[in-house]
Amino acid sequence: MRGMIFPRWPRRLLLALAALALILGPPLYLVYADYRAFLDTPLGVPASGLTLELKPGMGVAGLARELQRQPGLLRSGPYLRVYARLNRLASRLKAGEYALAPSVTPRGLLDQIVAGRVIQYSLTVVEGWTFRQLRRALADHPKLKQTLRDASDADIMARLGRPGEHPEGWFLPDTYHFPNGFSDEAFLRRALAAMDRQLREAWNRRSPDSPLSVPYQALILASIVEKETALPAERPEVAGVFARRLRRGMLLQTDPTVIYGLGEAFDGNLRRADLTHDNPYNTYTHKGLPPTPIALPSAGALAAAVNPAPGDTLYFVATGKGGHVFSTTLDEHNRAVRRYQLKRK
Repeated sequence: MRGMIFPRWPRRLLLALAALALILGPPLYLVYADYRAFLDTPLGVPASGLTLELKPGMGVAGLARELQRQPGLLRSGPYLRVYARLNRLASRLKAGEYALAPSVTPRGLLDQIVAGRVIQYSLTVVEGWTFRQLRRALADHPKLKQTLRDASDADIMARLGRPGEHPEGWFLPDTYHFPNGFSDEAFLRRALAAMDRQLREAWNRRSPDSPLSVPYQALILASIVEKETALPAERPEVAGVFARRLRRGMLLQTDPTVIYGLGEAFDGNLRRADLTHDNPYNTYTHKGLPPTPIALPSAGALAAAVNPAPGDTLYFVATGKGGHVFSTTLDEHNRAVRRYQLKRK
């Protein structure tokens, strides 16, 4: 083109460059082809899979060393480092435990680590557990970081931002997933937030004629419903009995509250003397709801507590087969007790 000046390369230099290209070209191409094949060839992961732990600050070089501890797993550490640097992945690796599948390639492995697709462990909070049982399950889980082992219940609630609140009932039963090293405090925060949401949603859908005046009463009643029946279909009917008793100012007379009030003194056998033993949770001697929940209620129990089934029943008795018989009058109830309870003694 007019106006452009091209440098005049010495003839010998041009010949030297051409010769160098002829000499190095084939080896460089072979190295590049090998590098490309390396990226998309599965690592030597055994058929059973492998667990890789990438510790904080390990980096690509540390990752390569960790992989090469297993004979035949990683063919080239330099290739792995080059790929990570060229694609700016070195600073984006996330620490954690990773499950390596037999089909994973070096490229796929780095993608997995950059995305943070770590192994997820689980713990199921069972419907009707007490907070004491939840604490025991957290302490026994091998993959949870223990930070609350020596903390009192009051200390735990303070750390969760609820100073002065009783912990019972505030953690939603569900199956929770978490990575290795997740703390017990973080677990409780998640379960607490889940219960907050569930209680708020349930309260917003409450029946207009509900005898409950604040959401916390719904939490308490739901915990009683949870402990009274294991059948989801019965929850609204059980809640209906308690709702009608609350409206009429009747004693709730529910055994699970008495058992909760006995605490560790309860030996599995509820005696007649226990029903007259006075404590705030004895609904045979105190009208209204107990002062706190008695267990961790499920979402279904919450829904039943705020939307109890309509009807006239005021009593129920366990049949011994998992369900209950509901009665409108005391005479009907006494007949049901004789049939299903006294007959079995």
